[in-house]
This record gives sequence, C-alpha cells and structure tokens, in this order.
Amino acid sequence: MRQSLVIVGAGPRGTGLIERIAANAPELYAGPGLDIHLVDPHPPGAGRIWRAAQSPLLWMNSHAEDVTMFTDETVVMDGPVRPGPTLHEWAGVDGALFADRQLQGAYLRWVHERAVAGLPAEITVHHHPCRALRVSGSRDGRQQVWLENGPRPLLADLVVLALGHLDAELDDEQGELAAYAGEHGLTHLPPDFTADSDLSALRPGEPVLVRGFGLAFVDLMVLLTEGRGGRYEGDTYLPSGREPVLYVGSRRGVPYHAKIGYDWTGERPPLPRFLGPAEIEELTARPGSSPGPGEAGSGGALDFRRDVWPLVEKELGFAHYHRLFTAHPERTAMAWTDFEEKYAAASGAAERETLVSSAVPDPHDRLDLAALDRPLDGVRYASHEEFQDGLRGYVEDDLSRRHDPRNSADLGVFLGLLSVYGQLVRLGDIGPWWHGFFSHLASGPPGPRLRNLLALSRAGVLRFVGADMAVRAEDGVFRASSPTVPGFSVEARALVEARLPEPTLRRARDPLLRELYAEGAGETADGLLRVDRADGRILDRAGRPHPRRFALGPHTDGRTPGAFTRPRTGGPAFRQNDATARAALVFLRDLGAEAVA
Repeated sequence: MRQSLVIVGAGPRGTGLIERIAANAPELYAGPGLDIHLVDPHPPGAGRIWRAAQSPLLWMNSHAEDVTMFTDETVVMDGPVRPGPTLHEWAGVDGALFADRQLQGAYLRWVHERAVAGLPAEITVHHHPCRALRVSGSRDGRQQVWLENGPRPLLADLVVLALGHLDAELDDEQGELAAYAGEHGLTHLPPDFTADSDLSALRPGEPVLVRGFGLAFVDLMVLLTEGRGGRYEGDTYLPSGREPVLYVGSRRGVPYHAKIGYDWTGERPPLPRFLGPAEIEELTARPGSSPGPGEAGSGGALDFRRDVWPLVEKELGFAHYHRLFTAHPERTAMAWTDFEEKYAAASGAAERETLVSSAVPDPHDRLDLAALDRPLDGVRYASHEEFQDGLRGYVEDDLSRRHDPRNSADLGVFLGLLSVYGQLVRLGDIGPWWHGFFSHLASGPPGPRLRNLLALSRAGVLRFVGADMAVRAEDGVFRASSPTVPGFSVEARALVEARLPEPTLRRARDPLLRELYAEGAGETADGLLRVDRADGRILDRAGRPHPRRFALGPHTDGRTPGAFTRPRTGGPAFRQNDATARAALVFLRDLGAEAVA
C-alpha cells in the first residue's frame, strides 16, 4: 500500500518542506511509494500572501538579493545543502530592487515546481484547491483529513500543518468597537492581511483612524493613495482627490526603522557570541523552564526580561561594537582586543555602560536599545502641528542614518538580531514583545516607502497621532488621542486596525486549529500551538508529542522571522523544515518496514 503525507498549506512553508523532503529522501526513504497531498485553496508556492491576484503596487519588504528559498552551508541541519538562486538571480533584476509581491509569487511557484521535480520517482504530489476542516484519527493509526469539498477524508500516515498567516476572531476590545460601529453606522476594519481588506467604505476626504504603524499600515497607505490614482513627482505627492485623511498612531507612535540601504563590507561579527547553543541549552535545562511571559521573580518558568533579555542585550551590543571598532576605529578610544576582553568580562548592563562611555567618546556611536525601541517615551509636543514637524524630522533622520555606511554599526546590530532570533526559536514561545522589537528594528519598510510617507504628510493626506494611541467609542464616533500631544484628539467615523491577526489557537477562524484545540492540543500562555522544538511534532496539554501530526509556521511556538530569509544567515525556518522532513521520512520508512515484516 502506498503511503500518504498530507501537508495543509501550500505556501512558502509547505514548499520549503517539500524541498527538504526531496533533498533528504535519497538517504532516508525506501518505502513502497508516497503520495504527498497539498491542501490549500491558493496556488502552490505562492499561497495566500504571495498570490498573483493582488495589487502590483504592493512590494516585498526585502531587497531581491536578500530573499532565498534555498539552503546554504550556514544552515545548521542534518540534511544536505541544496543551493539555488536568490530572487534577484532567478528574475534577473537588480539585487537592490524591492520587488513586487507578484514577482515573488512567480519565484515561489518556480521553487515549488523545482522541488516537486526533484522528488524521487516513487513520490507523487497532488494539490487539493480547498480548505482542510479537521483532522481525526488515533495516535497510533492513520489520520483522516476532512476537506470542505469532499464526503470522504484523505487518509494520511502523517499530517503537517503549514498554515501560514490566518484570520482570527475579534478580541474583546475589537468586538466592542465593531459592535459600536454597527450600532452607529461607523466603519471598523479588524486586523487583516491588507490586500484582502475591503477599503471601499473609507471615503475620500474623510478622516480615518489607523491603529498600527508597521508593514500592514504601509500596505494600507499605498492602496489608499497610489491605489486611488495619486502619484509622486519627486518628493511631492499629487493627490487624486479620492484619498481619505489617515490619522495614524500606535504603541510606539513611529514607523518601523527603515531598511538599511548599503551593502556589508569587511569583517562580520563572529556570531553567536553570548547567546548561542550553549546558553540556550543552559536556559532550557533549568527546572520548570517552559518559556513564557511571566513576571520577574516568578520562579519556575523562564521570564524573558529577567532570564533571556540580558543575553540578548549583550549579544546585540557585541555585534554593534565589533563593527564600530573594526570599521570605524577613529571613533573609538581603545583597542578592540582590550574592549572585547573587558566587554566579555562585564557582569551586567551598568558595568558595560561604564566601559562603553570610556571607549566610545561620541554618544551617537553608542547603542541605546531602549531609545531605538521607544523613541517617543516621555516626549511631549505643545501642538498637533508641532508634532507633525517633529515626526517628519525623526523619519528624515532615520532615513539618512540607515542609508549612510558611516553608521554601519547598525548593520552589525541587524546581523545580531538575525543571530539572536535563530537561537530564540529553540526556546519556543517567549511572548510577543520580542517579535515586535525585532520587527521594529530589523523588518521595517523600504526607504522609498518612508519617503512616500513624508510626502503624504506634507500633502496633508497623512497625519500622525502619537505613541500609546488610545481609541474611544463615544458620542457616535471614534475618537483617538495620545499623551505625545496632550489635549489633542481627533474624531472619525472609520477605524482601521492595521496589523495582522494574532495567530492564537482559541481565536483562529481556521476550523482545523479550533478542532485541534478542542481535542486537547497544547497552547502557550500567548495562545500559540505548542510543538516539539526538535522536529515540530504537535504537543498535547501534557506535553506529549503526537507521533503523526506536525506543525510549522507563525501559529506555533516555533515561529521564525519568515519562511524564507537572507542568504548565508543560517535561516531557522530552513533548519525547522529539514528537521520535520527528516522526522517524517524516518517515520514513513520505519512504518513501511514494519508492514513488510
């Protein structure tokens, strides 16, 4: 009897898994033949996020040369390296281009086709263009994957969930705002993938409150300006007259830091240094070390701020100062070897700060992670208009810095962030704060998008509200304010939650995940699906791994910065894909051997 593997989700993660199955099968698979069933209503490879059917105005958030779906020797894994082209090599475009998502979708479709073509002859792939509703079956028997368009389930020896970004039910606050909008004829757009949002209710010339200043906001900004016929002439925006007026704020009150606009030259920081496999093993070996966002001093469980952040902070500082001392030694007052020795020996943040003050004369050359994370903390403006000028100045300074190689210590920190993320995924769920911090520093918009933002601000199409933006539903409208500008508020009849839905088990609209939760799948304190960090097997609430069910992606506590990554940065998603593929192939091989015996 041929064996069966069902992969739910045919986007980049599902494609990456097939690529790793193709790479590892010659070594590990000797079964009677294998059918791989891909279940996804969207096209294989591109999936929902990178599908062709979206606006060509929407870009990737990375340079084309920084996007790959292929492993290299920096990926720590047991399977073989199978190199392949980056996006820019495959498409023949400038490596510094921010490609549109349609081009990335075409690249992903090609990668999928190449991966399928690389499978052994006894492995066949079938695509089912529909949704999976639930998975049933005992732990020691074949699984049944029920599809929305079929009376009978797919039978599977193994199931892998590679679901990607999912829709979610509203949380309590969002539900109250949506109900208020319904009662008073207002518009409330919940968290969503912006390309899927119906923006037609946002009327020309009318104020719209936007809560969220990250990448979902950038997409919204593009679709409501250029997407409605506006255009740029140099640094000037020429409105079409169809744009609403966007009042945007967030917890930080500022956009994510711009992408770095220069190439790396010279020596790379030797990472990891202070947060590597040994430190992760020490953290996970502590009694009761299930990571979570508990309070400092809570005992048992790891507390991110208390137990993990000091190591992160030291690692990022090391990456910053390694670059400063090796690339810009004229701005330092100590030999690197002396600084490195003292930095390594420093017992805490205060001792490191004293060292840095003596070794780095200019405060602008020192790393201040708190200021980078929350630049508006404690800052107050006398008027709304003064804040518009102030925030434009902040964005202009950020753009200038991120495109000036004299500040290349910033790129050292970026590499440090990638290294840290690759280690932290081994801890499981560490709470949402780290992911927001990482995105703010390392996953910001392309420089041209921030120049667009400045032009829109000068044109009056975009207005800044401030940090810790509060939204109230009162007097038949939505009203927003921020402590950044005391006494100022703005009211509107429309509110957009410009962010992706939280990928939690209990609030997921995906019926398959909700069924898993109802059946006893484990979840973290933040509602993510718990998986075995070794190979991605789904854990139940007692911590037992399911022998036949795996999960990869942002809905799990093994989530990574993305399903694809920069070349030569040891992408943790590739490592996870490889571990899951090998575990699946070994299970199927052994199952086939038992059947023969």
